[in-house]
Amino acid sequence: MLDPVVILAARRTAIGAFQGQFQGLSAPLLGAAAIRAAMLDTPVHASEVDEVLMGCCLMAGIGQAPARQALIAAGLPDSVPATTLTKMCGSGMKTVMLGHDQLLAGAVGVVVAGGMESMTHAPYLLPSARGGQRLGHGQMVDHMFFDGLQDAYDGQLMGVHAEATARELGFKRAEQDAYALASVQRAQAAVAGGLFAREIAPVTTKVKGVERTLDIDETPGQCKPEKIATLKPAFGADGTVTAASSASISDGAAALVLTRDSTARSRDWQPIARIVGHSTHAGPPGRFTTAPVGAIRRLFDLTGWTDDDVDLYEVNEAFAVVTLIAMRELGISHDKVNVHGGACALGHPIGATGARILVTLIHALQQRGLQRGVAALCIGGGEATAMAIELL
Repeated sequence: MLDPVVILAARRTAIGAFQGQFQGLSAPLLGAAAIRAAMLDTPVHASEVDEVLMGCCLMAGIGQAPARQALIAAGLPDSVPATTLTKMCGSGMKTVMLGHDQLLAGAVGVVVAGGMESMTHAPYLLPSARGGQRLGHGQMVDHMFFDGLQDAYDGQLMGVHAEATARELGFKRAEQDAYALASVQRAQAAVAGGLFAREIAPVTTKVKGVERTLDIDETPGQCKPEKIATLKPAFGADGTVTAASSASISDGAAALVLTRDSTARSRDWQPIARIVGHSTHAGPPGRFTTAPVGAIRRLFDLTGWTDDDVDLYEVNEAFAVVTLIAMRELGISHDKVNVHGGACALGHPIGATGARILVTLIHALQQRGLQRGVAALCIGGGEATAMAIELL
């Protein structure tokens, strides 16, 4: 492509544990922190941003237009429009895909795209209250479960389908435990080595009445690798999927600043990467764990890449089996996948993760002196998205 879409900056907040360090911050405030940090990494003036696109899945109770709230809290002017997008786990990546396409269409010149989520703040819902609960027992619905973690078609938790697919494809408990252990060890090593420091935007907030600056992912420090093999199955008495081989419930945000290469050159802005292509795949809702395979294959068809062309992958660990399936089906070495750990260890703030894995991928490539990466993730409902990037 003669005038590709380029990435000027990519930042994220730390990932907070459920009801943990970010319990005092809403999704829009977390989004604001990521947007502010990404913008500060560029010479772009806030008034030059043409649109902000932010993914968010659990929007009940956080107020009108969450993306608009985030941009205003980040200090962008009122004149900048915003769109909030929901595509389950793919929300944060889909905003980058849409920003890419808007830029190629010439509709905008600069876009901020990302995702944000506070699973901690997901409320309980009272479906019968609107019409009046006249008699008998009412029902309280968990917004996080119903709209985030539960299949819309059969009402089963996503983990039930992950368990079924693991059984069908022959992934044993020991294999999933080993993968989860590696994810924890990689994440803990990355935290200890300061490998996330450049990508994380510090967030200052009060924790238990004391003001603190939070810039470290919370869950890796809580993980106890020696306990993984002793955990009970999470989705059936004789199951293979456990809490360790499932993503943690989390809070966080990520944002990227996008423009065209010609715009960057004309303004003497220094891009860090270009978007080579993106793809979407859809299949049966219950087989969402296999969908990243189709998305990556389609991405390779669109870009002309093969696995040999890819230096690093980020494949979201909604469950360990998701990444294990992708590695087996595509012949990908674990050495190239989630090199700083994944959601089994770091956490999975639903609407943010698609952008978060792009941010982490870019910084991992930079640190290792590598160039090409692919990020992909499964999506509730049977879909997946994937994106190819190349450092500049």
